[in-house]
Amino acid sequence: MSSTRSPVPGTRSPMAPPRSFLWSRRIFLTLLTGFVLIPVYVMVSSSLKPLADVTGKFRWLPSGLTVRPYIDIWSTVPLAKYFVNSLIVAGAATIASVVIAVFAAYAVSRYDFRGKRVFTVTVLSTQMFPGILFLLPLFLIYVNIGNATGIALFGSRGGLILTYLTFSLPFSIWMLIGYFDSVPRDLDEAALVDGCGPFGALLRIVVPAAVPGIVAVAVYAFMTAWGEVLFASVMTNDTTRTLAVGLQGYSTLSDVYWNQIMAASLVVSVPVVAGFLLLQRYLVAGLTAGAVK
Repeated sequence: MSSTRSPVPGTRSPMAPPRSFLWSRRIFLTLLTGFVLIPVYVMVSSSLKPLADVTGKFRWLPSGLTVRPYIDIWSTVPLAKYFVNSLIVAGAATIASVVIAVFAAYAVSRYDFRGKRVFTVTVLSTQMFPGILFLLPLFLIYVNIGNATGIALFGSRGGLILTYLTFSLPFSIWMLIGYFDSVPRDLDEAALVDGCGPFGALLRIVVPAAVPGIVAVAVYAFMTAWGEVLFASVMTNDTTRTLAVGLQGYSTLSDVYWNQIMAASLVVSVPVVAGFLLLQRYLVAGLTAGAVK
């Protein structure tokens, strides 16, 4: 007969944390939830109010609701054009960053070559500098390239894609190196024995095994390009302007359409939020595996 006794109902386990800790945690999490959700509620409620109600005294409960701001945001500024520009720029920067990072990280993870450590440290050290330090140099480089070759990088989508690629690529390479290191090299050797070359082993073995890490890199690159404001405000014009900069168009000399700004901000957030929710499982797994070898 077993001598193990089940705990008496109503009694606490000796290993259970103190009640004071449990209540402190509940209070802290409640305050943190309110701190996060209250701005979201203000944004949503303001986007459903007429402009007079938004500019007047703030009320937690709107006196009247309207979807007119969600209709007017497309005509007040060319939001659809800015949306397309952001999709093209962020999508192209993401694809280029993932492709280049996969090949670079695979080479660093699987091969020994002269300058390997210097390359890795250099790639990672670029993340120490704030982006504003590169604004003027990139501006001068793009203008001089345009004057010398006729290739319009300044004010074009291509120039903005290259700019965002310089931001996301170093971190993408560094994170994929750690993830590729966690993939056993025995898989590569088995693929080579079966007749695959290094390129085939990468595409058929390593890439499928590293899908969570690649998804994490793609999400990071897309979010970096989607919400960037500083370089987009300098490197674009009326034709190539992105969403992050185009939202300034709702502020005019005579008025500020706060309800439309809130509505447009919610619309702009939809692709990022939807993508994060759909890929959350891969993102968490990729960040975890890439951070710990």
